[in-house]
Amino acid sequence: MKMNIDMIKNKNYWFSSGYLITFYAAWSLWWSFYAIWLKSKIGLSGEQLGVVYAANSAAAMFFMIFYGIIQDKLQIGKAVVTFQSIMMILIGPFLIYVYEPLLRQDFILGVCIGAPVLSAGFISGSALIDSFIERISRLCNFEFGPARFWGSFGYAAATFVAGISFGIDPHINFWLASGVAAIYFIINLFFKPTQKLSVSNNKPQIIVPKPNIPTISEILSLFALRKFWLFVVFIIGTFSFYTIYDQQLFPNFYTSFFEKEETGYKIYGYLNSFQVFLEASCMIIAPYFINKLGAKKSLLVAALVMICRIGLSASLDNVYLVSLVKLFHAIEIPLFILAMFKYIVANFDTRLSATLYLVGFNISSNLGVIVLSKPVGKLFDNHGYSTTFYILASIVLIISCIAIFTLSDNKQANNQ
Repeated sequence: MKMNIDMIKNKNYWFSSGYLITFYAAWSLWWSFYAIWLKSKIGLSGEQLGVVYAANSAAAMFFMIFYGIIQDKLQIGKAVVTFQSIMMILIGPFLIYVYEPLLRQDFILGVCIGAPVLSAGFISGSALIDSFIERISRLCNFEFGPARFWGSFGYAAATFVAGISFGIDPHINFWLASGVAAIYFIINLFFKPTQKLSVSNNKPQIIVPKPNIPTISEILSLFALRKFWLFVVFIIGTFSFYTIYDQQLFPNFYTSFFEKEETGYKIYGYLNSFQVFLEASCMIIAPYFINKLGAKKSLLVAALVMICRIGLSASLDNVYLVSLVKLFHAIEIPLFILAMFKYIVANFDTRLSATLYLVGFNISSNLGVIVLSKPVGKLFDNHGYSTTFYILASIVLIISCIAIFTLSDNKQANNQ
């Protein structure tokens, strides 16, 4: 109870929550209907959709390396986050006046220009802000999970709005995203991480945390660790395939159950919003479960949830049951993301958390998306949803079984 009261009184917690709620709200306003927009409004095929996602992931890899290494050097410095926030503000005009016309007139040029812009602001930005706030939480004494709750809450609320406005005009979503991004920029402008410590005269003294900054050689030494690469293989074999299923395939799969596209967009928006509200609640509950079960077992449980969702989607033809299965995502994401941070802290140097999260988790998962998006898109074009889903579920199952023996089961933080 005391920890919760201290957290509520912690200014750093509320600023961090502000970062997360505005970032994820801005992202949701355009990203939650991105695949549907590309397919139904722009008219891309499954294979072209795969090319777009692969290019986005390739650009995201570059920015994740850049963001991870620079942010580990800056620690709680805000230069990278400021650059990211400016790119976020530009999202609305870019999507409307540059990206959409190019995709219609010159597909390859549109993909090449769009990928770095979307990645710099949002696709890589999500990993950047998560790792930034996770580091703030450790330095300023509050749990990351409750702060991340506000990110999920923002995503859910924005998805609810996006489902309605998308049916009217997708451009409304894009302008709203830029508007919320401007609020994110203002929060970043005023935030300065501080701690209050008692001094001899019984007055609180406000200080700025001064973490131990790693050297470049220490950051690069990660790539020589066997357990780092085993972690990467697990991420590619589970989260990459799940990401392709959830972002590239599922939105259009779900809306195909409805006769009218507009009805499908609205219902999907409502369902996605409800799912993310549940996800937000699980963000609060998940840390207690993970602390009890351990990071490795929690990651494996999250992978099991992935397998169930993908496999059941292949076998169900009832929209109500498919909607229920969609809600599995609310369990999987908090478990996987929070357990992954716990796994990093328990098995690696905590000073390198940004590099580990952005490179070990996000880049490895994006590498898998780059390699697999186009072939999976082609597989769907040739064989449809059911066969594609069964194959994806089988691969995730195999990798998860291997991970039982390859992931480390350390439970103590490594504070090198």
